[in-house]
Amino acid sequence: MHSDAKMKGFTMQTPKSICVYCGSSDRGRDSHRTAAYDLGATLAQNQIRLVYGGGDIGLMGIVADSVLEHDGDVTGVIPQFLMDMEVGHDGCTELIITESMHERKQRMAELSDAFVILPGGLGTLDEAFEILTWRQLRLHDKPVIFVNVDDFWSPLLAMIDNQITENYVRAEHRRLYDVVARIEDILPMIERSLSADISTELSRF
Repeated sequence: MHSDAKMKGFTMQTPKSICVYCGSSDRGRDSHRTAAYDLGATLAQNQIRLVYGGGDIGLMGIVADSVLEHDGDVTGVIPQFLMDMEVGHDGCTELIITESMHERKQRMAELSDAFVILPGGLGTLDEAFEILTWRQLRLHDKPVIFVNVDDFWSPLLAMIDNQITENYVRAEHRRLYDVVARIEDILPMIERSLSADISTELSRF
């Protein structure tokens, strides 16, 4: 893993906190683990707080550990039942314990200026599609970025394209999210998205 992903020159519309959705599995590719580490370093080096699900395992643990290793701030949000299962990260700068998964996702959304989606499993899909749906319904207008490491998200993006072809999703709703392949492209993409107001340009349905 390396940590040379520091971004410079972010003065306008720089996010103060970014929510990262990612897997809790330890069985993913090395490239996914490296991406999580580099993202954590990038956030810390740009003084951007990490908001995430509060776990200490899988990519979740890697990104949080990397932020802390690089002297950054981490807010973990985790429901009590997962704390009882001893999967909470005890090194977080701030650890918020919620009563339910629903409250967890709401708090993470409220605390964040943008959302970054690394590789993950069913829980990551749940979080990603909920935050996209909230943006579609104009409950927020914050950037949502898929990090397509090694084409991990390509099948999902192809599925959305098929939904558009089949007239279940409007073509304009591709603008609800952006896609990058590299960690170093995340902050420039977020800055561009924060500078553009798309909420009034998209249909809810």
